[in-house]
Amino acid sequence: MKNAIQSPDAPAAIGPYSQAIDTGSLVFFSGQIPMDPSTGQLAGSTIEDQTRQVMQNMRAVLGAARLDFSHVVKTTIFLTDLAHFTTVNAIYGEHFSDPAPARACVQVAALPKDALIEIEWIAARP
Repeated sequence: MKNAIQSPDAPAAIGPYSQAIDTGSLVFFSGQIPMDPSTGQLAGSTIEDQTRQVMQNMRAVLGAARLDFSHVVKTTIFLTDLAHFTTVNAIYGEHFSDPAPARACVQVAALPKDALIEIEWIAARP
């Protein structure tokens, strides 16, 4: 059994996918780029602005699933420039406490809408 999760406080899907799929014990979240859900535009041009927007979008979709950052068990961060790693790591770290989720971070050639960052994640229900 699987149920789609949708938050009006995060950007709508820009393709044939769900913001998240709840399987009961695990919730799989599609990647969030730094789109401002109220404007449909990227939130700023800096990695700081874009990372903060991604984290806000993550919070919104987690909330729609009745979860929060403490339930996240795995993330994957996609960056168009690994030189941004330290900045992203600092902002990302503001949202998680120990034990932090498992994580991978990779550099990619490009992201949708020319975003600088995208994060996808998995959360576990208590």
